[in-house]
Amino acid sequence: MGLRLRRIAILVTTFFLSLNVFAQDSSFVQWTVSSKKITKDQYQLQFKGKVQNGKLLYLFTKDAEGLDSIAVQFTDSSIVKNGPLQIKSGSSSYADPVFDSKQVLIANNEISLVQDITINGVVPAQLKGTLVYTTGGKEEFLPAQEYLFDVKMEGGVAQTARIKINSIDLNNTVSNCGDEGTEGKSLWGIFLLGLVGGFIALLTPCVFPLIPLTVSFFTKRSGSRAKGIRNALLYGFFIFLIYILLSIPFHLLDQTDPEILNNISTNVWLNIIFFAVFVVFAISFFGYFEITLPGNFANKADSKASVGSTFGIFFMALTLAIVSFSCTGPILGSLLAGALTKDGGAMQLSFGMGGFGLGLALPFALFAMFPNWLQSLPKSGGWLNTVKVVLGFLELAMAVKFLSNADLVKQWHILPREAFIGIWVVIGFLLVLYLLGVIKFPHDDKKIKIGTTRWIFIALFAAATIYLIPGITNTKAANLTLISGFPPPLCYSVYKHPVNCETSLEPLRDYEQALELARKENKPLLIDFTGWACVNCRRMEENVWTNPDVLDLMKNKFVVVSLYVDERKVLPAAQQQTFTTKTGGKKEIITVGDKWATFQSENFNAVAQPQYAILGLDETALTKTKGYTPSAAEFKQWLECGLEAFEKKK
Repeated sequence: MGLRLRRIAILVTTFFLSLNVFAQDSSFVQWTVSSKKITKDQYQLQFKGKVQNGKLLYLFTKDAEGLDSIAVQFTDSSIVKNGPLQIKSGSSSYADPVFDSKQVLIANNEISLVQDITINGVVPAQLKGTLVYTTGGKEEFLPAQEYLFDVKMEGGVAQTARIKINSIDLNNTVSNCGDEGTEGKSLWGIFLLGLVGGFIALLTPCVFPLIPLTVSFFTKRSGSRAKGIRNALLYGFFIFLIYILLSIPFHLLDQTDPEILNNISTNVWLNIIFFAVFVVFAISFFGYFEITLPGNFANKADSKASVGSTFGIFFMALTLAIVSFSCTGPILGSLLAGALTKDGGAMQLSFGMGGFGLGLALPFALFAMFPNWLQSLPKSGGWLNTVKVVLGFLELAMAVKFLSNADLVKQWHILPREAFIGIWVVIGFLLVLYLLGVIKFPHDDKKIKIGTTRWIFIALFAAATIYLIPGITNTKAANLTLISGFPPPLCYSVYKHPVNCETSLEPLRDYEQALELARKENKPLLIDFTGWACVNCRRMEENVWTNPDVLDLMKNKFVVVSLYVDERKVLPAAQQQTFTTKTGGKKEIITVGDKWATFQSENFNAVAQPQYAILGLDETALTKTKGYTPSAAEFKQWLECGLEAFEKKK
């Protein structure tokens, strides 16, 4: 038992150390890799390792619980391993006390291993893979270390795709029509959404009762009215600042790799985690438990709130942010997830967080400046809990959206459009029953009086639920334009032939193939940068592309190619590459999405979707690019401008 506890302790303490040596071969083992051609499609990979003195490289084991054998992994399924990794020399048997003296095969000096493989398809010039292994020592155990190798293959062919097209220059287009300087409109729209979120957070039982307490502090301790106004404004500013500061780490990520936030937002497992987190948020809002930060956080912040003037006011604002977290946390989580999913840029998140902070701060500052306004506020009561429960139902609806994102990216078809809308219908029905008093939660009043305001919300949610019901049918009414983009696409359906599924326009999915067709048909190339989890992309396809005039232009005057930046399909080994970006960084191009996301950022200086570009036959930009454009007339005008530029170029 003592050895088992010791082993667990070593595993836990060295886990964090393993994070620092992840993918580093210099600390415990130095590796070299070479390849040998056996037949036309069969090769042998040869691994030679030098183990650091006093360290162990674990090779193979059968009985040691928690210890995996060394293995080679490939991302491309066309690479087939002919049996396990074989030992050529350098191994020995060892009774390891960390694993209850079980016999394990280890190397403690030099090791030589070989892996026979068969390549089904084109043999790549360079083969990428990962050697996964475990190392240890007397008091160290580092699980799941990775050595990423890139080995030259005899007779291999390089089929790497073109990514940087030097002829594309957005500063020298044939026509200047298109988007230029429109990003601010989108940012201010997100700011307004955050502002609304802040106002909603005020109406929760964690925040609303704090308003009179804060007003009392400023009116009794400021001394004079002028000083009270100054302190109230400073307090509001610090609340706003605190929420802005929460977005700073995402800017650091964005600078490291402009595509990283987009990759995060479309990551399958992260979306599943968001789904689970939002379900937990909903259960919390229903009153079954509270999500709070550790109490010592609030205690430390509160203890400093009385220190000095400006310094103390800052910690008062921080205390508010901490003690109200159980109600604001889920709303902030919605804002965070929504901003990351929208465009993949950190600036959107800062604007959203700033709007939230202002929405939360403004009433506190105003009521502190004008305490007489407090008399117009409604008294705290059961209505605050009702607001919280309603938010819980909305959190459930948001959770379904994140599960849908993961489903769309992986194309699992576990949550088709009708199932998605059906779940929303059930949530809406339960919400109406709750407002009617049929369903109750732990903190609800025993007797509920349905007043005018409550009847208004009952009518609104009932109307929304009724509006959704046709969405589960296979009729023309199933095209719910008011929520287009949120459910899965019209074609992602349980029905074999969805009546609303537009099939007259089928974009190509490969840039080179589309360019070849455009040159053959003498048409301009219309590039659609899109994503499976992109809400605005679906809105464009369902509401703008289907416009008769727009559809006629796209179908008959252009060659259209849709490039999915979140496509997780792995490229064949011969097409995988390490690309050097225009900023000098190195990026691994492993999936189809990696290729198109890098193609977009390198040539069109953007990572947001949708983005549309029109190229001539010589791959020059005919116009500025176009982003999300809900107006069919405006999008049509841009397409016509591209056609005029194409004729002018000829």
